[in-house]
Amino acid sequence: MLLLLTLACSSTDAITEEAVLNYASIVDASYSDSHMAAMALNTALLDLVASPSQAALDDARQAWLESREPYLQTEVYRFYEGPIDNAEDGPEGLLNAWPMDEAHVDYTVDDADAGIINGSDPIGAATLVDLNGGGELNKDGGEDQVATGYHAVEFLLWGQDLNATGPGERPYTDYVTDGTGTAANQERRGQYLSVAGALIVDHLGQVQIEWGPGAEYRTAFESNPQDALQKILAGMIILSGFETGGERLQAALDSGDQEDEHSCFSDNTHRDMIQDVQGVQNVWLGSYTRSDGSLVEGTGIRDIVEAEDAELAASLDAQIQESLDLANALQTPFDQEIVPGSEGNARVEALVLSLRAQEDLLFEVFELFELSVQIPE
Repeated sequence: MLLLLTLACSSTDAITEEAVLNYASIVDASYSDSHMAAMALNTALLDLVASPSQAALDDARQAWLESREPYLQTEVYRFYEGPIDNAEDGPEGLLNAWPMDEAHVDYTVDDADAGIINGSDPIGAATLVDLNGGGELNKDGGEDQVATGYHAVEFLLWGQDLNATGPGERPYTDYVTDGTGTAANQERRGQYLSVAGALIVDHLGQVQIEWGPGAEYRTAFESNPQDALQKILAGMIILSGFETGGERLQAALDSGDQEDEHSCFSDNTHRDMIQDVQGVQNVWLGSYTRSDGSLVEGTGIRDIVEAEDAELAASLDAQIQESLDLANALQTPFDQEIVPGSEGNARVEALVLSLRAQEDLLFEVFELFELSVQIPE
């Protein structure tokens, strides 16, 4: 991704500095919440593997759903080569890669012997990282050959979504190792789930450290408010239009295929949409509600824009809120919202149009501050 940016000096310099400091505090808080939720998820996964039962599977599924809530709000911190997605060691592709070829990991309805779990490769952290996408052990693999992260764990908890009105129905007995379990390689499946859960914790911890007070990346980010503002706005605009409105919504709407929905195994896609938009609003307003209910708030990007163009700021207030309202209006399961000819199509299309309008207004902010951004293809 190439950003070609220049920012003219203005009377908003002091406000910009305040907004950048507050943004860094929000990023730190939301990654901290994500890391803690991932640790709770990992504990639930280990409990399931140690003592498989329907209750343990239900608890693990709930922990996965809860872990997604803070993480999805962090996606607005992408698209500017920060700690989450820089080309050198950013772990985003190991955390939230999608779409996923299920057969790369485990059995499918068409192939009982598919996947790493039913293979012979040793199951360890380094192996799974290398088998993710085009890693060292999988150089010829496509990007959909996802081996790590939230969606790999999601698949191992729910299985394929073969139900038109609900999520996948993987039985807990896939993890029972006393000879009465279902499917093959139950011990390897449990080992895989344990390693994948621990990797989520490790990768989020890696990012959180970089955003902690006094950390090298955060210190550099805060020391150059003008450059930081450029990055913040890039994250907002690309997540709004290209990623959420395009890759996640328009693509699924065009195909009508549940394989194109973001969290297809759990039928949690509606929350993906809501929390992505919520993340944009958090940055815009300079406010984030933590998982414990406490509030991190201060100067937001809105304050910078309002100082230069109050009308544009008000328009974005309304547009972002409209997008959030339309995301909340999506009905579950999302795979029924994208069925061609269904009533849900209108709801999804309305959200896409709102996000595109949101993107257009954010482009006006770029023009206001003499910025330009190249959207990924």
